[in-house]
Amino acid sequence: MPKPHLLQNLMMPITIRGKEIPNKFFLAPMAGLGHVAFRELVAEFGGFGLLFTGMCSARAIPCENPKISKVFTWREEELPWLVCQIFGSDPASMADAARRVQEEGFFGIDLNFGCCAAAICKRGSGAALLKNPDLAAEIVFQVRSAVNIPLFVKFRTGWDNAPESSARMATLFENAGADALVFHPRVAPDRRARPPKWQHIRYVKDAVSIPVFGNGNIFNARDCRKITMESGCDGVSIGRMAVAKPWIFAALTSDDGHPNSDMKTWEKSTQSKFNTNHGESPNIYHYTASRIVDLLLKHNDEKTAVKMFKKFVPCFAANFKFGHKICQRLLKGDDPHAIYEIIHGALHPLPETTAVPNLNLFS
Repeated sequence: MPKPHLLQNLMMPITIRGKEIPNKFFLAPMAGLGHVAFRELVAEFGGFGLLFTGMCSARAIPCENPKISKVFTWREEELPWLVCQIFGSDPASMADAARRVQEEGFFGIDLNFGCCAAAICKRGSGAALLKNPDLAAEIVFQVRSAVNIPLFVKFRTGWDNAPESSARMATLFENAGADALVFHPRVAPDRRARPPKWQHIRYVKDAVSIPVFGNGNIFNARDCRKITMESGCDGVSIGRMAVAKPWIFAALTSDDGHPNSDMKTWEKSTQSKFNTNHGESPNIYHYTASRIVDLLLKHNDEKTAVKMFKKFVPCFAANFKFGHKICQRLLKGDDPHAIYEIIHGALHPLPETTAVPNLNLFS
Protein backbone atom coordinates (compact mmCIF):
# COMPACT_ATOMS: atom_id res chain seq x y z
CA MET A 1 0.00 0.00 0.00
CA PRO A 2 1.46 3.44 -0.90
CA LYS A 3 2.35 5.66 2.04
CA PRO A 4 0.17 8.75 2.56
CA HIS A 5 1.80 12.09 1.83
CA LEU A 6 2.46 13.00 5.47
CA LEU A 7 4.27 9.75 6.20
CA GLN A 8 6.21 10.04 2.97
CA ASN A 9 7.33 13.51 4.06
CA LEU A 10 8.75 12.11 7.30
CA MET A 11 10.80 9.69 5.24
CA MET A 12 12.37 12.46 3.16
CA PRO A 13 15.82 13.87 4.03
CA ILE A 14 16.20 17.13 5.91
CA THR A 15 19.26 19.37 6.12
CA ILE A 16 20.15 21.06 9.41
CA ARG A 17 23.07 23.50 9.44
CA GLY A 18 24.44 22.07 6.22
CA LYS A 19 24.25 18.43 7.35
CA GLU A 20 21.79 16.09 5.68
CA ILE A 21 19.74 13.66 7.76
CA PRO A 22 18.26 10.71 5.80
CA ASN A 23 14.78 11.00 7.36
CA LYS A 24 12.88 12.81 10.11
CA PHE A 25 12.55 9.98 12.66
CA PHE A 26 14.74 10.57 15.73
CA LEU A 27 15.55 8.38 18.70
CA ALA A 28 14.77 10.65 21.66
CA PRO A 29 17.35 11.17 24.41
CA MET A 30 16.50 9.02 27.45
CA ALA A 31 18.37 9.01 30.75
CA GLY A 32 19.42 5.49 31.71
CA LEU A 33 17.98 3.98 28.51
CA GLY A 34 19.66 5.64 25.53
CA HIS A 35 23.10 4.19 26.30
CA VAL A 36 25.61 2.89 23.75
CA ALA A 37 24.39 -0.73 23.92
CA PHE A 38 20.78 0.23 23.25
CA ARG A 39 21.78 2.56 20.42
CA GLU A 40 23.75 -0.26 18.84
CA LEU A 41 20.63 -2.45 18.93
CA VAL A 42 18.56 0.29 17.26
CA ALA A 43 21.31 0.77 14.68
CA GLU A 44 21.28 -2.93 13.84
CA PHE A 45 17.61 -2.66 12.91
CA GLY A 46 18.12 0.72 11.18
CA GLY A 47 15.56 3.15 9.78
CA PHE A 48 16.30 6.14 12.04
CA GLY A 49 17.45 9.60 11.01
CA LEU A 50 19.39 10.52 14.16
CA LEU A 51 20.25 8.93 17.49
CA PHE A 52 20.54 10.95 20.72
CA THR A 53 22.56 10.04 23.80
CA GLY A 54 21.16 10.13 27.31
CA MET A 55 21.76 13.22 29.44
CA CYS A 56 25.43 14.09 29.92
CA SER A 57 26.52 16.52 32.62
CA ALA A 58 28.12 19.61 31.13
CA ARG A 59 30.41 19.98 34.12
CA ALA A 60 31.70 16.43 33.73
CA ILE A 61 32.16 16.26 29.95
CA PRO A 62 35.41 18.24 29.58
CA CYS A 63 37.23 15.70 31.78
CA GLU A 64 35.07 12.64 31.07
CA ASN A 65 36.75 9.41 29.95
CA PRO A 66 34.56 7.64 27.36
CA LYS A 67 36.30 4.33 28.14
CA ILE A 68 34.78 4.22 31.63
CA SER A 69 31.80 6.57 31.41
CA LYS A 70 28.36 4.94 31.31
CA VAL A 71 26.82 7.97 29.54
CA PHE A 72 29.47 9.89 27.60
CA THR A 73 30.53 6.91 25.49
CA TRP A 74 29.87 5.83 21.93
CA ARG A 75 30.88 3.68 18.98
CA GLU A 76 33.01 5.47 16.41
CA GLU A 77 30.75 4.28 13.59
CA GLU A 78 27.67 5.98 15.09
CA LEU A 79 29.19 9.46 15.44
CA PRO A 80 28.02 10.66 11.98
CA TRP A 81 24.38 10.40 13.13
CA LEU A 82 24.76 10.80 16.90
CA VAL A 83 23.69 13.89 18.86
CA CYS A 84 25.02 14.38 22.40
CA GLN A 85 22.53 15.79 24.89
CA ILE A 86 24.04 17.94 27.63
CA PHE A 87 22.50 19.47 30.72
CA GLY A 88 23.56 22.23 33.08
CA SER A 89 22.66 25.73 34.17
CA ASP A 90 25.92 27.63 33.67
CA PRO A 91 26.42 29.06 30.16
CA ALA A 92 30.21 28.85 30.32
CA SER A 93 30.17 25.19 31.43
CA MET A 94 27.67 24.30 28.73
CA ALA A 95 29.89 25.98 26.12
CA ASP A 96 32.97 24.10 27.36
CA ALA A 97 31.09 20.81 27.16
CA ALA A 98 29.91 21.64 23.64
CA ARG A 99 33.50 22.21 22.51
CA ARG A 100 34.47 18.73 23.72
CA VAL A 101 31.44 17.20 21.98
CA GLN A 102 32.40 18.88 18.72
CA GLU A 103 36.04 17.79 19.06
CA GLU A 104 34.93 14.16 19.43
CA GLY A 105 33.11 14.28 16.11
CA PHE A 106 29.43 14.11 17.07
CA PHE A 107 26.79 15.10 14.50
CA GLY A 108 25.38 17.70 16.88
CA ILE A 109 24.52 18.89 20.38
CA ASP A 110 21.17 18.87 22.16
CA LEU A 111 20.47 21.17 25.11
CA ASN A 112 18.23 19.59 27.72
CA PHE A 113 15.62 22.11 28.85
CA GLY A 114 12.97 19.44 29.36
CA CYS A 115 13.96 17.01 32.12
CA CYS A 116 11.69 17.55 35.13
CA ALA A 117 13.29 15.04 37.50
CA ALA A 118 13.68 16.63 40.93
CA ALA A 119 17.41 15.90 41.09
CA ILE A 120 17.98 17.82 37.85
CA CYS A 121 15.60 20.72 38.50
CA LYS A 122 16.97 21.33 42.00
CA ARG A 123 20.28 22.14 40.35
CA GLY A 124 18.59 24.69 38.11
CA SER A 125 18.98 22.49 35.04
CA GLY A 126 16.57 20.77 32.66
CA ALA A 127 13.01 22.08 32.79
CA ALA A 128 13.93 24.45 35.65
CA LEU A 129 15.54 26.68 33.01
CA LEU A 130 12.09 27.30 31.51
CA LYS A 131 11.39 29.43 34.59
CA ASN A 132 14.27 31.65 33.49
CA PRO A 133 13.97 32.05 29.69
CA ASP A 134 16.71 34.68 29.53
CA LEU A 135 19.24 32.32 31.14
CA ALA A 136 18.13 29.50 28.84
CA ALA A 137 18.59 31.76 25.82
CA GLU A 138 22.02 32.81 27.08
CA ILE A 139 23.03 29.14 27.27
CA VAL A 140 21.92 28.67 23.66
CA PHE A 141 23.87 31.75 22.63
CA GLN A 142 27.07 30.72 24.42
CA VAL A 143 26.95 27.20 23.02
CA ARG A 144 26.23 28.50 19.52
CA SER A 145 29.20 30.85 19.82
CA ALA A 146 31.45 27.96 20.88
CA VAL A 147 30.69 25.39 18.15
CA ASN A 148 29.70 25.05 14.49
CA ILE A 149 27.86 21.72 14.54
CA PRO A 150 24.03 21.53 14.57
CA LEU A 151 22.46 22.75 17.81
CA PHE A 152 19.14 21.30 19.01
CA VAL A 153 17.07 22.43 21.99
CA LYS A 154 14.74 19.94 23.70
CA PHE A 155 12.10 21.62 25.87
CA ARG A 156 8.64 21.23 27.37
CA THR A 157 5.62 23.48 27.52
CA GLY A 158 6.96 24.94 30.76
CA TRP A 159 5.55 24.97 34.28
CA ASP A 160 2.15 26.38 33.34
CA ASN A 161 -0.16 25.16 30.60
CA ALA A 162 0.49 28.16 28.37
CA PRO A 163 1.53 27.24 24.81
CA GLU A 164 1.91 30.93 23.96
CA SER A 165 4.80 31.02 26.44
CA SER A 166 6.36 28.03 24.67
CA ALA A 167 6.17 29.96 21.41
CA ARG A 168 7.97 32.93 22.98
CA MET A 169 10.70 30.65 24.31
CA ALA A 170 11.05 29.03 20.91
CA THR A 171 11.62 32.46 19.36
CA LEU A 172 14.26 33.23 21.99
CA PHE A 173 16.05 29.96 21.25
CA GLU A 174 15.99 30.55 17.50
CA ASN A 175 17.29 34.09 17.88
CA ALA A 176 20.05 32.82 20.17
CA GLY A 177 21.28 30.40 17.52
CA ALA A 178 19.38 27.09 17.78
CA ASP A 179 19.20 25.17 14.50
CA ALA A 180 16.22 22.95 15.42
CA LEU A 181 13.80 22.42 18.29
CA VAL A 182 12.41 19.22 19.81
CA PHE A 183 9.21 20.05 21.68
CA HIS A 184 7.48 17.84 24.25
CA PRO A 185 4.00 19.37 24.76
CA ARG A 186 3.50 18.57 28.42
CA VAL A 187 3.94 20.87 31.41
CA ALA A 188 6.88 19.96 33.61
CA PRO A 189 4.91 19.07 36.79
CA ASP A 190 2.92 16.44 34.83
CA ARG A 191 6.02 14.52 33.74
CA ARG A 192 4.06 11.84 31.82
CA ALA A 193 0.91 11.71 33.95
CA ARG A 194 -1.34 13.27 31.28
CA PRO A 195 -1.40 12.86 27.50
CA PRO A 196 0.74 15.31 25.53
CA LYS A 197 -1.14 18.08 23.73
CA TRP A 198 0.15 17.65 20.23
CA GLN A 199 -1.87 20.60 18.96
CA HIS A 200 0.30 22.87 21.14
CA ILE A 201 3.32 22.04 18.99
CA ARG A 202 1.76 24.24 16.32
CA TYR A 203 2.29 27.32 18.52
CA VAL A 204 6.01 26.59 18.47
CA LYS A 205 6.06 25.67 14.80
CA ASP A 206 4.31 28.90 13.80
CA ALA A 207 6.67 31.01 15.92
CA VAL A 208 9.96 29.96 14.29
CA SER A 209 11.50 29.34 10.90
CA ILE A 210 13.77 26.47 12.00
CA PRO A 211 12.64 22.80 12.02
CA VAL A 212 10.48 21.63 14.92
CA PHE A 213 10.25 17.97 15.92
CA GLY A 214 7.33 16.66 17.97
CA ASN A 215 7.72 14.30 20.92
CA GLY A 216 5.40 12.43 23.27
CA ASN A 217 3.29 9.24 23.06
CA ILE A 218 4.17 8.35 19.47
CA PHE A 219 3.54 4.61 19.19
CA ASN A 220 3.07 3.77 15.49
CA ALA A 221 2.72 5.08 11.94
CA ARG A 222 -0.82 6.31 12.62
CA ASP A 223 0.49 8.47 15.48
CA CYS A 224 3.27 9.84 13.28
CA ARG A 225 0.70 10.90 10.73
CA LYS A 226 -1.66 12.34 13.36
CA ILE A 227 0.95 14.40 15.22
CA THR A 228 2.19 15.81 11.92
CA MET A 229 -1.32 16.67 10.82
CA GLU A 230 -2.31 18.27 14.15
CA SER A 231 0.87 20.22 14.75
CA GLY A 232 2.61 20.79 11.44
CA CYS A 233 5.85 19.51 12.96
CA ASP A 234 8.72 18.68 10.63
CA GLY A 235 9.56 15.31 12.20
CA VAL A 236 9.10 13.08 15.22
CA SER A 237 11.25 12.11 18.20
CA ILE A 238 10.40 8.68 19.63
CA GLY A 239 11.53 7.63 23.09
CA ARG A 240 10.09 4.84 25.20
CA MET A 241 8.26 3.23 22.31
CA ALA A 242 11.69 2.69 20.74
CA VAL A 243 12.73 0.87 23.92
CA ALA A 244 9.60 -1.28 23.68
CA LYS A 245 10.22 -1.92 19.97
CA PRO A 246 13.81 -1.06 18.98
CA TRP A 247 12.81 -1.98 15.41
CA ILE A 248 10.17 0.78 15.25
CA PHE A 249 12.24 2.97 12.91
CA ALA A 250 12.91 0.06 10.56
CA ALA A 251 9.19 -0.77 10.51
CA LEU A 252 8.13 2.84 9.94
CA THR A 253 10.45 3.24 6.98
CA SER A 254 9.78 -0.16 5.40
CA ASP A 255 7.89 -0.53 2.14
CA ASP A 256 4.84 -2.07 3.82
CA GLY A 257 4.38 0.56 6.55
CA HIS A 258 1.13 2.56 6.50
CA PRO A 259 -0.86 4.67 9.01
CA ASN A 260 -3.12 1.86 10.16
CA SER A 261 -0.28 -0.59 10.70
CA ASP A 262 0.36 -1.96 14.18
CA MET A 263 3.69 -3.34 12.87
CA LYS A 264 2.65 -6.94 13.48
CA THR A 265 2.93 -7.75 9.77
CA TRP A 266 6.44 -6.36 9.66
CA GLU A 267 7.41 -8.22 12.84
CA LYS A 268 6.19 -11.54 11.46
CA SER A 269 7.81 -11.02 8.08
CA THR A 270 11.23 -10.28 9.54
CA GLN A 271 11.46 -12.44 12.66
CA SER A 272 13.20 -15.33 10.90
CA LYS A 273 16.06 -13.06 9.83
CA PHE A 274 17.43 -12.52 13.32
CA ASN A 275 19.81 -14.84 15.08
CA THR A 276 21.48 -14.39 18.46
CA ASN A 277 24.67 -15.89 19.80
CA HIS A 278 22.46 -18.74 21.02
CA GLY A 279 20.91 -19.73 17.71
CA GLU A 280 17.87 -18.65 15.73
CA SER A 281 15.27 -16.79 17.76
CA PRO A 282 11.65 -17.99 17.56
CA ASN A 283 10.32 -14.41 17.33
CA ILE A 284 11.52 -10.82 17.20
CA TYR A 285 10.73 -10.17 20.87
CA HIS A 286 12.83 -13.12 21.98
CA TYR A 287 15.62 -11.93 19.71
CA THR A 288 15.50 -8.35 20.98
CA ALA A 289 15.59 -9.26 24.66
CA SER A 290 18.48 -11.67 24.10
CA ARG A 291 20.37 -9.29 21.85
CA ILE A 292 20.24 -6.36 24.29
CA VAL A 293 21.83 -8.63 26.91
CA ASP A 294 24.58 -9.54 24.40
CA LEU A 295 25.27 -5.87 23.71
CA LEU A 296 25.13 -4.81 27.37
CA LEU A 297 27.76 -7.44 28.13
CA LYS A 298 29.83 -6.20 25.19
CA HIS A 299 29.98 -2.68 26.61
CA ASN A 300 29.85 -3.31 30.39
CA ASP A 301 30.86 -5.65 33.18
CA GLU A 302 28.27 -8.27 34.18
CA LYS A 303 26.95 -6.39 37.22
CA THR A 304 26.37 -3.20 35.26
CA ALA A 305 24.89 -5.12 32.33
CA VAL A 306 22.32 -6.81 34.58
CA LYS A 307 21.42 -3.48 36.18
CA MET A 308 20.93 -1.83 32.78
CA PHE A 309 18.87 -4.75 31.49
CA LYS A 310 16.48 -4.30 34.41
CA LYS A 311 15.97 -0.66 33.40
CA PHE A 312 15.13 -1.84 29.88
CA VAL A 313 12.62 -4.48 30.99
CA PRO A 314 9.54 -2.39 32.02
CA CYS A 315 9.26 -0.57 28.67
CA PHE A 316 9.89 -3.78 26.76
CA ALA A 317 7.30 -5.69 28.81
CA ALA A 318 4.74 -2.99 27.97
CA ASN A 319 4.33 -4.76 24.61
CA PHE A 320 2.41 -7.66 26.16
CA LYS A 321 -1.16 -8.13 27.31
CA PHE A 322 0.03 -9.44 30.66
CA GLY A 323 3.04 -7.18 30.73
CA HIS A 324 3.29 -6.81 34.49
CA LYS A 325 3.69 -10.56 34.94
CA ILE A 326 6.26 -10.79 32.15
CA CYS A 327 8.09 -7.82 33.64
CA GLN A 328 8.24 -9.56 37.02
CA ARG A 329 9.66 -12.70 35.41
CA LEU A 330 12.31 -10.87 33.42
CA LEU A 331 13.43 -8.88 36.46
CA LYS A 332 14.21 -12.03 38.48
CA GLY A 333 17.47 -12.84 36.71
CA ASP A 334 20.57 -11.77 38.64
CA ASP A 335 23.21 -12.99 36.21
CA PRO A 336 23.37 -13.21 32.40
CA HIS A 337 22.90 -16.97 32.22
CA ALA A 338 19.74 -16.80 34.34
CA ILE A 339 18.44 -13.87 32.27
CA TYR A 340 18.88 -15.77 28.99
CA GLU A 341 17.01 -18.74 30.46
CA ILE A 342 14.16 -16.52 31.71
CA ILE A 343 13.91 -14.75 28.34
CA HIS A 344 13.49 -18.08 26.57
CA GLY A 345 10.90 -19.31 29.06
CA ALA A 346 8.93 -16.05 29.07
CA LEU A 347 8.99 -15.26 25.33
CA HIS A 348 8.77 -18.68 23.67
CA PRO A 349 6.10 -19.25 22.66
CA LEU A 350 5.35 -15.57 22.09
CA PRO A 351 2.87 -14.13 24.62
CA GLU A 352 -0.07 -12.11 23.36
CA THR A 353 0.99 -8.60 22.36
CA THR A 354 -1.03 -5.38 22.36
CA ALA A 355 -1.39 -2.72 19.67
CA VAL A 356 -0.76 0.08 22.19
CA PRO A 357 1.77 -0.31 25.03
CA ASN A 358 0.80 -0.52 28.68
CA LEU A 359 1.55 3.03 29.77
CA ASN A 360 1.72 1.99 33.42
CA LEU A 361 5.02 0.32 32.55
CA PHE A 362 6.33 3.44 30.79
CA SER A 363 7.33 5.02 34.10
